[in-house]
Amino acid sequence: MTRRAAVAAALAAGPAYAAAPAAMAQPRRIASLNPCLDTMLVHLADRAQIAALSHYAREPGGSTIADVARTLPFTYETAEEILALGPDLVLASRHSSPATRAALARIGVPVATFGVPDTVAASQVQIVEVARAIGQPARGAALAAEVEAALAAAAASARRPPVRALVFQSRGLAAGAGTLIDELLRRTGYENVAHRYGVASWGNVPLERLLEDPPELLLCGEAAPGAPTWSERLLTHPALARVAPRMQRATFPAACLYCAGPVLLKTAPLLAAARDAFWAGA
Repeated sequence: MTRRAAVAAALAAGPAYAAAPAAMAQPRRIASLNPCLDTMLVHLADRAQIAALSHYAREPGGSTIADVARTLPFTYETAEEILALGPDLVLASRHSSPATRAALARIGVPVATFGVPDTVAASQVQIVEVARAIGQPARGAALAAEVEAALAAAAASARRPPVRALVFQSRGLAAGAGTLIDELLRRTGYENVAHRYGVASWGNVPLERLLEDPPELLLCGEAAPGAPTWSERLLTHPALARVAPRMQRATFPAACLYCAGPVLLKTAPLLAAARDAFWAGA
């Protein structure tokens, strides 16, 4: 099934998430417990519908909506905070606090629980599902189409060989096969070489291995402003300069690493720009 067909099927079918009764009216007060769902909510909901986002949404290094999130209420994902807001819908991830979700269920607060997409097709379907849950189906269809257009614009030319690249974040974290980032790399003109360092899905690449066998392009995370943490020091280690003649670098922020949905509107052109810059400097 193509991504376009998957989105169309989602529009026609019922929701594929665990949610409260489908007959409820459009939610007026929605709280989100997950940073990826925070981003969905900001892109799809009326501002007046947003009762609160998670505190993660405010972190500039990990969120693409930090500026907007700092103007909205937030919680630390406790049931007490959520109940005080009086929401008529809570958006949660399967990774959200089980205790909070269980407490909300016992009290009868409607909760829609979503998974974490690991493909573009699953992400497109989830956009439609979240939009339906919050009573904004037309915006969901429009956002899915916008993401599709951004991915098409970022697609690589078949005339160029793939750029051998590695996503390299704090602690040496890399994304391997079967991840959303892996699919995005392939779609935008890269060969993900994480497997060369023993990374099957997610894993850490030691600096020594990177120096022994550098990729053509290192898609490198950024240290937070101020003094870097111990885990972030790897990103600016002086030893990386020794392989500069054999390895180009480009910035790939952590905010683009974990979430799909509207975050792809930033990730796709960023990868395309890094690819084009690599070829310009090759």
